[in-house]
Amino acid sequence: MTRDGENVVDVENLSKVFGSLKAVDGVSFQIREGEIFGFLGPNGAGKTTTINMLTTLIRPSGGKAVINGYDIQKHATEVRRSVGVVPQEYTADEDLTGIQNILLCGDLYGIPRSDSGPHSRELLKLVGLEEAADRKVSTYSGGMRRRLELASGLINYPKLLFLDEPTLGLDVQTRTAVWDYIRMLKEEYHMTLFLTTHYLEEADSLCDRIAIIDHGHIIRVGSPSELKASIGGDVIVVGVQEAGPDISQEIAGLPLVKDVKKSDHEYRIKSEIGEESSIQIIDLIRSRGLHVTKISLTKPTLDEAYLEFTGRSIRDEESSKMDAFKQRVTMMRARR
Repeated sequence: MTRDGENVVDVENLSKVFGSLKAVDGVSFQIREGEIFGFLGPNGAGKTTTINMLTTLIRPSGGKAVINGYDIQKHATEVRRSVGVVPQEYTADEDLTGIQNILLCGDLYGIPRSDSGPHSRELLKLVGLEEAADRKVSTYSGGMRRRLELASGLINYPKLLFLDEPTLGLDVQTRTAVWDYIRMLKEEYHMTLFLTTHYLEEADSLCDRIAIIDHGHIIRVGSPSELKASIGGDVIVVGVQEAGPDISQEIAGLPLVKDVKKSDHEYRIKSEIGEESSIQIIDLIRSRGLHVTKISLTKPTLDEAYLEFTGRSIRDEESSKMDAFKQRVTMMRARR
């Protein structure tokens, strides 16, 4: 139903409230046809709740959204038929084979077996599971299960595919393999994809545009390069032994320095050319009788951008314990 030039997804002031908790707070964004659009944010930022509203699993508390030309509240059935979903948790039945799981998904969409049968084989080949098609899912590795979920999400020939934390809990090598399949869907099948992630490298590598989301709010939207460039230069972090005096204003007066922020024993400094500023900053600090305990220089990264926009960092390693916990819960549920 989407006409040429129209957005595949058009969201306006969408919100969701659970009791006193505002999980999603008036988000607005658009997704263009053929792009990979990402939600980047920590656990609890509102990413999954947004996907659940857009895929009609839960009703919004306010606002509106149009998917493939269909209003998510007025035309929920049409929305479901036009999208595919790869959820965060594993949903495949371990007692069924890979192809039986995909056929079951086709049955739920009302697709006749004369169509879903051959298509299921094609999808298993697409994700490299052709030889494991007739094996029970209980024998699959974590990476194989994720690829099966990806294939299942494509059974209804979706115009838009939702991927909720598609590589959560996977090792680096398997995660990279899943990225390759996602890129293939865009490049070879011209599919539009909407993924959520808290992995910085994943968002940077895959997404054409990223919405940084935190506490239910969209903070900034742009391409990875735009978000990184918006920081305004290299970032220098200097640690000093003494708590005072505060020489932020003196550092800010140095050539090429654009901004200075002090927190406890650290100065966070933006500079047009970090290599040159670092030397001048160290000389200034020493001239004031202070002692440098550490110094680091980083080029703009998504983590720096997230820190700039939200005031805190989002790092992959900080989420590793949560990933492991979620993975254990998912595996336990799958075996019930």
